Amino acid sequence: MFNNFSRSIGEWFKKVGRSIADGFRATVSFIAHPRKTIREAKEARAAMINDVFDPIEHNPENILEVNSLKEYFPIKSGFLKRTVGYVKAVDGISFNIKKGTTMGLVGESGCGKTTVGRTILRLYPKSGGEVLFNGEDVNKFDKKSLRSVRPKMQIVFQDPYSSLSPRLPVGEIIGEAVREHNIVPQEEFDDYITKIMQSCGLQEYHKDRYPHEFSGGQRQRICIARALALNPEFIVCDEPVSALDVSIQAQIINLLRDLQKEYGLTYLFISHDLSVVEHISDSVGVMYLGSMVEYAPTAELFANPLHPYTEALFSAIPVPDPNYKMNRIILEGNIPSPANPPSGCKFHTRCRKCMEVCKSVIPKRIDMGNDHYVVCHLFDEEALKLNEEMKKDPSLAENADKKLKKNMKDAKLNSTENPFM
Repeated sequence: MFNNFSRSIGEWFKKVGRSIADGFRATVSFIAHPRKTIREAKEARAAMINDVFDPIEHNPENILEVNSLKEYFPIKSGFLKRTVGYVKAVDGISFNIKKGTTMGLVGESGCGKTTVGRTILRLYPKSGGEVLFNGEDVNKFDKKSLRSVRPKMQIVFQDPYSSLSPRLPVGEIIGEAVREHNIVPQEEFDDYITKIMQSCGLQEYHKDRYPHEFSGGQRQRICIARALALNPEFIVCDEPVSALDVSIQAQIINLLRDLQKEYGLTYLFISHDLSVVEHISDSVGVMYLGSMVEYAPTAELFANPLHPYTEALFSAIPVPDPNYKMNRIILEGNIPSPANPPSGCKFHTRCRKCMEVCKSVIPKRIDMGNDHYVVCHLFDEEALKLNEEMKKDPSLAENADKKLKKNMKDAKLNSTENPFM
Protein backbone atom coordinates (compact mmCIF):
# COMPACT_ATOMS: atom_id res chain seq x y z
CA MET A 1 0.00 0.00 0.00
CA PHE A 2 2.86 2.39 0.89
CA ASN A 3 4.58 1.56 -2.41
CA ASN A 4 1.43 2.39 -4.39
CA PHE A 5 1.07 5.67 -2.51
CA SER A 6 4.69 6.67 -3.09
CA ARG A 7 4.39 5.70 -6.77
CA SER A 8 1.29 7.90 -7.24
CA ILE A 9 3.03 10.81 -5.47
CA GLY A 10 6.03 10.37 -7.77
CA GLU A 11 3.82 10.37 -10.87
CA TRP A 12 2.06 13.52 -9.65
CA PHE A 13 5.39 15.34 -9.19
CA LYS A 14 6.50 14.23 -12.65
CA LYS A 15 3.29 15.55 -14.15
CA VAL A 16 3.68 18.88 -12.37
CA GLY A 17 7.31 19.05 -13.46
CA ARG A 18 6.39 18.46 -17.11
CA SER A 19 3.71 21.16 -16.90
CA ILE A 20 6.16 23.66 -15.43
CA ALA A 21 8.77 22.79 -18.08
CA ASP A 22 6.22 23.16 -20.90
CA GLY A 23 5.09 26.47 -19.45
CA PHE A 24 8.65 27.72 -19.17
CA ARG A 25 9.43 26.78 -22.78
CA ALA A 26 6.22 28.46 -23.97
CA THR A 27 7.07 31.62 -22.00
CA VAL A 28 10.60 31.75 -23.42
CA SER A 29 9.23 31.23 -26.93
CA PHE A 30 6.70 34.02 -26.48
CA ILE A 31 9.30 36.46 -25.13
CA ALA A 32 11.71 35.65 -27.97
CA HIS A 33 9.14 35.73 -30.78
CA PRO A 34 5.84 37.25 -29.55
CA ARG A 35 4.31 37.94 -32.95
CA LYS A 36 5.18 34.50 -34.28
CA THR A 37 3.75 32.80 -31.17
CA ILE A 38 0.48 34.76 -31.39
CA ARG A 39 0.19 34.06 -35.13
CA GLU A 40 0.77 30.34 -34.63
CA ALA A 41 -1.82 30.24 -31.84
CA LYS A 42 -4.39 31.96 -34.06
CA GLU A 43 -3.61 29.59 -36.93
CA ALA A 44 -3.97 26.56 -34.65
CA ARG A 45 -7.33 27.84 -33.38
CA ALA A 46 -8.57 28.53 -36.92
CA ALA A 47 -7.50 25.03 -38.01
CA MET A 48 -9.37 23.39 -35.11
CA ILE A 49 -12.57 25.42 -35.61
CA ASN A 50 -12.45 25.49 -39.45
CA ASP A 51 -14.82 28.43 -39.81
CA VAL A 52 -15.49 28.05 -43.54
CA PHE A 53 -18.96 28.65 -44.98
CA ASP A 54 -20.75 30.26 -47.91
CA PRO A 55 -22.51 33.52 -46.91
CA ILE A 56 -26.26 33.44 -47.44
CA GLU A 57 -28.64 35.91 -49.02
CA HIS A 58 -31.43 37.15 -46.80
CA ASN A 59 -34.96 35.98 -47.56
CA PRO A 60 -37.48 38.64 -46.40
CA GLU A 61 -39.88 35.86 -45.35
CA ASN A 62 -37.42 34.70 -42.70
CA ILE A 63 -36.91 36.47 -39.40
CA LEU A 64 -33.97 34.25 -38.44
CA GLU A 65 -31.37 32.57 -40.64
CA VAL A 66 -28.67 30.44 -39.07
CA ASN A 67 -25.80 29.37 -41.32
CA SER A 68 -23.13 26.84 -40.29
CA LEU A 69 -23.26 28.01 -36.67
CA LYS A 70 -20.48 26.66 -34.45
CA GLU A 71 -20.03 27.01 -30.71
CA TYR A 72 -16.82 25.43 -29.42
CA PHE A 73 -15.78 25.68 -25.78
CA PRO A 74 -12.01 25.52 -25.24
CA ILE A 75 -10.35 22.75 -23.21
CA LYS A 76 -7.49 24.19 -21.16
CA SER A 77 -4.49 22.22 -19.95
CA GLY A 78 -0.98 22.73 -18.64
CA PHE A 79 0.66 25.23 -16.34
CA LEU A 80 -0.34 28.20 -18.52
CA LYS A 81 -3.81 26.78 -19.30
CA ARG A 82 -3.19 26.57 -23.03
CA THR A 83 -6.04 25.46 -25.31
CA VAL A 84 -5.48 21.83 -26.32
CA GLY A 85 -8.89 21.11 -27.83
CA TYR A 86 -12.54 22.10 -28.03
CA VAL A 87 -15.88 20.79 -26.85
CA LYS A 88 -17.97 20.98 -30.03
CA ALA A 89 -21.30 21.86 -28.44
CA VAL A 90 -22.75 23.15 -31.73
CA ASP A 91 -21.05 21.93 -34.88
CA GLY A 92 -22.16 23.60 -38.12
CA ILE A 93 -25.92 23.76 -37.60
CA SER A 94 -28.12 25.63 -40.11
CA PHE A 95 -31.84 26.46 -40.30
CA ASN A 96 -34.35 29.21 -41.03
CA ILE A 97 -37.46 30.38 -39.19
CA LYS A 98 -40.21 32.23 -41.03
CA LYS A 99 -41.93 35.20 -39.42
CA GLY A 100 -44.88 34.33 -37.22
CA THR A 101 -44.07 30.59 -37.05
CA THR A 102 -42.66 28.21 -34.47
CA MET A 103 -39.71 25.90 -35.00
CA GLY A 104 -39.21 23.03 -32.57
CA LEU A 105 -35.69 21.86 -31.72
CA VAL A 106 -35.49 18.39 -30.17
CA GLY A 107 -32.82 15.92 -29.13
CA GLU A 108 -31.24 14.17 -26.16
CA SER A 109 -30.01 16.09 -23.14
CA GLY A 110 -26.54 17.40 -23.90
CA CYS A 111 -26.93 17.52 -27.69
CA GLY A 112 -26.55 21.33 -27.81
CA LYS A 113 -30.13 22.62 -28.02
CA THR A 114 -29.82 25.25 -25.29
CA THR A 115 -26.40 26.31 -26.56
CA VAL A 116 -27.94 26.98 -29.98
CA GLY A 117 -30.54 29.29 -28.46
CA ARG A 118 -28.05 31.19 -26.34
CA THR A 119 -25.55 31.57 -29.17
CA ILE A 120 -28.26 32.94 -31.46
CA LEU A 121 -29.02 35.63 -28.87
CA ARG A 122 -25.30 36.34 -28.42
CA LEU A 123 -25.36 35.28 -24.80
CA TYR A 124 -22.42 33.12 -25.92
CA PRO A 125 -19.86 34.45 -28.45
CA LYS A 126 -20.07 32.26 -31.55
CA SER A 127 -17.04 30.30 -32.74
CA GLY A 128 -18.06 30.18 -36.40
CA GLY A 129 -20.86 30.65 -38.90
CA GLU A 130 -23.38 33.48 -39.02
CA VAL A 131 -26.76 34.38 -37.53
CA LEU A 132 -28.97 36.77 -39.48
CA PHE A 133 -31.84 38.49 -37.65
CA ASN A 134 -34.02 40.38 -40.12
CA GLY A 135 -31.12 40.20 -42.57
CA GLU A 136 -28.48 41.61 -40.18
CA ASP A 137 -25.62 39.59 -38.71
CA VAL A 138 -26.05 39.85 -34.93
CA ASN A 139 -22.38 39.02 -34.35
CA LYS A 140 -21.30 42.15 -36.21
CA PHE A 141 -23.30 44.55 -34.03
CA ASP A 142 -21.33 46.96 -31.88
CA LYS A 143 -22.38 47.57 -28.28
CA LYS A 144 -24.83 50.35 -29.16
CA SER A 145 -26.45 48.44 -32.04
CA LEU A 146 -26.74 45.28 -29.97
CA ARG A 147 -28.49 47.21 -27.20
CA SER A 148 -31.06 48.52 -29.68
CA VAL A 149 -31.84 45.02 -31.01
CA ARG A 150 -31.92 43.28 -27.61
CA PRO A 151 -35.62 44.00 -26.94
CA LYS A 152 -36.55 42.32 -30.23
CA MET A 153 -34.88 39.02 -29.27
CA GLN A 154 -35.89 37.53 -25.94
CA ILE A 155 -35.63 34.22 -24.08
CA VAL A 156 -37.80 32.25 -21.65
CA PHE A 157 -35.56 30.09 -19.48
CA GLN A 158 -36.15 26.50 -18.43
CA ASP A 159 -36.22 27.05 -14.65
CA PRO A 160 -38.60 29.92 -13.81
CA TYR A 161 -37.50 30.17 -10.18
CA SER A 162 -33.75 30.53 -10.72
CA SER A 163 -34.25 33.06 -13.55
CA LEU A 164 -36.30 35.45 -11.35
CA SER A 165 -34.66 37.74 -8.80
CA PRO A 166 -35.92 36.82 -5.30
CA ARG A 167 -35.31 40.41 -4.11
CA LEU A 168 -37.62 42.18 -6.56
CA PRO A 169 -41.43 42.21 -6.69
CA VAL A 170 -43.06 40.91 -9.85
CA GLY A 171 -44.00 44.37 -11.13
CA GLU A 172 -40.36 45.46 -10.97
CA ILE A 173 -39.11 42.20 -12.54
CA ILE A 174 -41.35 42.71 -15.56
CA GLY A 175 -40.89 46.48 -15.76
CA GLU A 176 -37.15 46.81 -15.12
CA ALA A 177 -36.12 46.27 -18.77
CA VAL A 178 -39.15 48.26 -20.00
CA ARG A 179 -37.87 51.27 -18.09
CA GLU A 180 -34.27 50.68 -19.16
CA HIS A 181 -35.11 50.55 -22.89
CA ASN A 182 -37.78 53.31 -22.77
CA ILE A 183 -40.45 51.08 -24.28
CA VAL A 184 -43.27 53.39 -23.10
CA PRO A 185 -43.40 56.89 -21.54
CA GLN A 186 -43.15 57.02 -17.75
CA GLU A 187 -46.79 58.13 -17.30
CA GLU A 188 -47.98 55.00 -19.17
CA PHE A 189 -45.62 52.61 -17.37
CA ASP A 190 -48.00 51.19 -14.74
CA ASP A 191 -50.88 50.69 -17.16
CA TYR A 192 -48.56 49.00 -19.66
CA ILE A 193 -47.22 46.52 -17.06
CA THR A 194 -50.77 45.75 -15.94
CA LYS A 195 -51.81 45.06 -19.54
CA ILE A 196 -48.87 42.71 -20.13
CA MET A 197 -49.54 40.85 -16.89
CA GLN A 198 -53.21 40.39 -17.75
CA SER A 199 -52.24 39.11 -21.22
CA CYS A 200 -50.22 36.39 -19.48
CA GLY A 201 -52.94 35.43 -17.00
CA LEU A 202 -51.62 37.47 -14.04
CA GLN A 203 -53.60 39.97 -12.00
CA GLU A 204 -52.71 43.57 -11.15
CA TYR A 205 -52.41 42.83 -7.41
CA HIS A 206 -49.59 40.37 -8.22
CA LYS A 207 -47.26 43.33 -8.84
CA ASP A 208 -46.29 43.66 -5.20
CA ARG A 209 -45.65 39.96 -4.58
CA TYR A 210 -42.32 38.17 -4.76
CA PRO A 211 -41.46 35.07 -6.88
CA HIS A 212 -41.46 32.65 -3.91
CA GLU A 213 -45.15 33.44 -3.35
CA PHE A 214 -46.17 31.93 -6.71
CA SER A 215 -46.61 28.41 -8.04
CA GLY A 216 -44.39 26.99 -10.78
CA GLY A 217 -46.91 27.75 -13.53
CA GLN A 218 -47.39 31.32 -12.30
CA ARG A 219 -43.61 31.86 -12.20
CA GLN A 220 -43.35 30.73 -15.81
CA ARG A 221 -46.11 33.21 -16.70
CA ILE A 222 -44.01 35.92 -15.05
CA CYS A 223 -41.02 34.90 -17.21
CA ILE A 224 -43.18 35.04 -20.34
CA ALA A 225 -44.56 38.45 -19.31
CA ARG A 226 -41.01 39.73 -18.75
CA ALA A 227 -40.04 38.72 -22.29
CA LEU A 228 -43.30 39.99 -23.80
CA ALA A 229 -43.03 43.40 -22.08
CA LEU A 230 -40.21 44.46 -24.42
CA ASN A 231 -42.43 43.97 -27.48
CA PRO A 232 -40.16 41.34 -29.06
CA GLU A 233 -40.35 39.84 -32.53
CA PHE A 234 -38.53 36.59 -31.71
CA ILE A 235 -38.47 34.52 -28.50
CA VAL A 236 -36.29 31.51 -27.65
CA CYS A 237 -38.37 29.20 -25.45
CA ASP A 238 -35.77 27.03 -23.70
CA GLU A 239 -37.78 24.07 -22.41
CA PRO A 240 -40.36 26.40 -20.80
CA VAL A 241 -42.67 23.61 -19.61
CA SER A 242 -40.26 20.81 -18.65
CA ALA A 243 -40.37 21.73 -14.93
CA LEU A 244 -44.19 21.85 -14.83
CA ASP A 245 -46.85 19.17 -14.43
CA VAL A 246 -48.99 18.15 -17.39
CA SER A 247 -52.05 20.29 -16.66
CA ILE A 248 -49.92 23.42 -16.19
CA GLN A 249 -47.93 22.54 -19.34
CA ALA A 250 -51.12 22.71 -21.39
CA GLN A 251 -51.96 26.14 -19.96
CA ILE A 252 -48.52 27.55 -20.77
CA ILE A 253 -48.50 26.08 -24.29
CA ASN A 254 -51.94 27.51 -25.02
CA LEU A 255 -50.81 30.86 -23.61
CA LEU A 256 -47.79 30.90 -25.94
CA ARG A 257 -50.00 30.12 -28.94
CA ASP A 258 -52.52 32.83 -28.02
CA LEU A 259 -49.74 35.39 -27.58
CA GLN A 260 -48.27 34.40 -30.94
CA LYS A 261 -51.57 35.07 -32.68
CA GLU A 262 -52.12 38.35 -30.84
CA TYR A 263 -48.63 39.84 -31.19
CA GLY A 264 -47.29 38.02 -34.30
CA LEU A 265 -44.43 36.40 -32.39
CA THR A 266 -41.90 33.93 -33.74
CA TYR A 267 -40.64 31.10 -31.51
CA LEU A 268 -37.68 28.78 -31.37
CA PHE A 269 -39.14 26.13 -29.07
CA ILE A 270 -36.46 23.93 -27.48
CA SER A 271 -37.73 20.75 -25.84
CA HIS A 272 -37.21 17.03 -25.40
CA ASP A 273 -40.97 16.41 -25.06
CA LEU A 274 -42.00 15.40 -28.57
CA SER A 275 -45.73 15.53 -27.80
CA VAL A 276 -45.44 19.19 -26.81
CA VAL A 277 -43.33 19.98 -29.88
CA GLU A 278 -45.89 18.35 -32.17
CA HIS A 279 -48.64 20.47 -30.63
CA ILE A 280 -46.98 23.89 -30.92
CA SER A 281 -44.45 23.72 -33.79
CA ASP A 282 -44.81 24.40 -37.51
CA SER A 283 -41.46 22.75 -38.31
CA VAL A 284 -39.06 20.57 -36.34
CA GLY A 285 -35.30 20.09 -36.35
CA VAL A 286 -33.70 17.03 -34.73
CA MET A 287 -30.24 17.45 -33.18
CA TYR A 288 -27.64 14.86 -32.27
CA LEU A 289 -24.22 15.66 -30.77
CA GLY A 290 -24.22 19.28 -31.95
CA SER A 291 -25.45 18.60 -35.50
CA MET A 292 -28.89 18.66 -37.10
CA VAL A 293 -29.72 15.24 -38.56
CA GLU A 294 -33.24 15.87 -39.86
CA TYR A 295 -35.56 18.79 -40.56
CA ALA A 296 -39.13 18.89 -41.87
CA PRO A 297 -42.56 20.43 -41.36
CA THR A 298 -44.11 18.99 -38.20
CA ALA A 299 -46.82 16.89 -39.85
CA GLU A 300 -44.35 15.49 -42.40
CA LEU A 301 -41.72 14.60 -39.80
CA PHE A 302 -44.11 12.87 -37.40
CA ALA A 303 -45.77 10.94 -40.23
CA ASN A 304 -42.53 9.91 -41.93
CA PRO A 305 -39.37 10.05 -39.77
CA LEU A 306 -36.38 8.95 -41.85
CA HIS A 307 -33.17 9.22 -39.83
CA PRO A 308 -32.53 6.21 -37.52
CA TYR A 309 -32.05 8.58 -34.59
CA THR A 310 -35.38 10.30 -35.27
CA GLU A 311 -37.07 6.90 -35.47
CA ALA A 312 -35.61 5.97 -32.08
CA LEU A 313 -36.80 9.23 -30.53
CA PHE A 314 -40.32 8.87 -31.89
CA SER A 315 -40.55 5.25 -30.74
CA ALA A 316 -40.28 6.52 -27.15
CA ILE A 317 -43.44 8.68 -27.38
CA PRO A 318 -46.01 7.12 -25.01
CA VAL A 319 -49.38 6.16 -26.50
CA PRO A 320 -52.47 6.53 -24.24
CA ASP A 321 -53.79 3.08 -25.14
CA PRO A 322 -53.15 0.10 -22.80
CA ASN A 323 -53.75 -2.35 -25.67
CA TYR A 324 -51.25 -0.72 -28.01
CA LYS A 325 -47.95 -2.58 -28.30
CA MET A 326 -45.05 -0.17 -28.69
CA ASN A 327 -42.10 -1.08 -30.91
CA ARG A 328 -39.50 0.72 -28.85
CA ILE A 329 -36.09 1.20 -30.46
CA ILE A 330 -33.42 1.05 -27.77
CA LEU A 331 -30.19 2.90 -28.54
CA GLU A 332 -27.13 1.06 -27.29
CA GLY A 333 -24.34 2.81 -25.46
CA ASN A 334 -24.07 6.44 -24.36
CA ILE A 335 -23.88 9.61 -26.40
CA PRO A 336 -20.20 10.16 -27.41
CA SER A 337 -18.18 13.06 -26.07
CA PRO A 338 -18.56 16.30 -28.08
CA ALA A 339 -14.88 16.92 -27.35
CA ASN A 340 -13.97 13.85 -29.40
CA PRO A 341 -16.88 12.98 -31.72
CA PRO A 342 -16.73 9.79 -33.83
CA SER A 343 -15.37 9.94 -37.37
CA GLY A 344 -17.78 9.80 -40.28
CA CYS A 345 -21.41 9.90 -39.15
CA LYS A 346 -21.55 10.92 -35.49
CA PHE A 347 -24.43 8.51 -34.88
CA HIS A 348 -22.78 5.39 -36.30
CA THR A 349 -21.62 4.14 -32.87
CA ARG A 350 -25.27 3.73 -31.77
CA CYS A 351 -27.06 3.18 -35.08
CA ARG A 352 -28.77 -0.16 -35.71
CA LYS A 353 -28.52 0.43 -39.49
CA CYS A 354 -24.83 1.36 -39.50
CA MET A 355 -22.93 0.57 -42.72
CA GLU A 356 -19.21 0.54 -43.40
CA VAL A 357 -19.38 3.89 -45.15
CA CYS A 358 -20.92 5.48 -42.04
CA LYS A 359 -17.74 4.90 -40.05
CA SER A 360 -15.48 7.06 -42.22
CA VAL A 361 -17.57 9.33 -44.47
CA ILE A 362 -19.39 12.43 -43.23
CA PRO A 363 -22.99 12.26 -44.56
CA LYS A 364 -24.43 15.07 -46.63
CA ARG A 365 -27.97 16.40 -46.53
CA ILE A 366 -30.52 14.82 -48.82
CA ASP A 367 -33.64 16.63 -50.02
CA MET A 368 -36.55 14.18 -49.74
CA GLY A 369 -39.16 16.63 -51.02
CA ASN A 370 -41.92 18.50 -49.17
CA ASP A 371 -39.24 20.61 -47.44
CA HIS A 372 -37.99 17.44 -45.73
CA TYR A 373 -34.21 17.06 -45.34
CA VAL A 374 -32.22 14.24 -43.80
CA VAL A 375 -28.48 13.84 -43.19
CA CYS A 376 -27.97 10.10 -43.63
CA HIS A 377 -26.15 7.73 -46.00
CA LEU A 378 -29.20 5.45 -46.24
CA PHE A 379 -30.82 7.92 -48.64
CA ASP A 380 -27.68 8.82 -50.63
CA GLU A 381 -27.23 6.67 -53.75
CA GLU A 382 -23.60 7.72 -54.15
CA ALA A 383 -22.80 6.72 -50.57
CA LEU A 384 -24.57 3.37 -51.00
CA LYS A 385 -22.46 2.62 -54.09
CA LEU A 386 -19.32 3.58 -52.16
CA ASN A 387 -20.39 1.27 -49.35
CA GLU A 388 -20.60 -1.68 -51.75
CA GLU A 389 -17.09 -0.85 -53.02
CA MET A 390 -15.80 -0.67 -49.44
CA LYS A 391 -17.19 -4.13 -48.73
CA LYS A 392 -15.14 -5.52 -51.59
CA ASP A 393 -12.02 -3.47 -50.83
CA PRO A 394 -11.68 -2.45 -47.12
CA SER A 395 -8.66 -0.25 -47.92
CA LEU A 396 -11.04 2.26 -49.52
CA ALA A 397 -12.25 3.26 -46.07
CA GLU A 398 -9.15 5.39 -45.42
CA ASN A 399 -9.74 7.67 -48.39
CA ALA A 400 -13.52 7.29 -48.64
CA ASP A 401 -14.37 10.79 -47.40
CA LYS A 402 -11.95 12.43 -49.86
CA LYS A 403 -13.29 10.34 -52.74
CA LEU A 404 -16.90 11.25 -52.01
CA LYS A 405 -16.14 14.98 -51.85
CA LYS A 406 -14.13 14.79 -55.07
CA ASN A 407 -17.10 13.27 -56.90
CA MET A 408 -19.46 16.05 -55.84
CA LYS A 409 -20.03 17.94 -59.08
CA ASP A 410 -22.62 20.29 -57.67
CA ALA A 411 -21.02 22.85 -55.34
CA LYS A 412 -24.30 23.14 -53.46
CA LEU A 413 -23.73 19.70 -52.04
CA ASN A 414 -20.57 20.87 -50.29
CA SER A 415 -20.65 20.48 -46.53
CA THR A 416 -20.16 24.24 -46.07
CA GLU A 417 -23.59 24.92 -47.59
CA ASN A 418 -26.49 25.85 -45.37
CA PRO A 419 -28.27 22.46 -45.45
CA PHE A 420 -31.71 23.63 -44.38
CA MET A 421 -32.28 26.77 -46.43
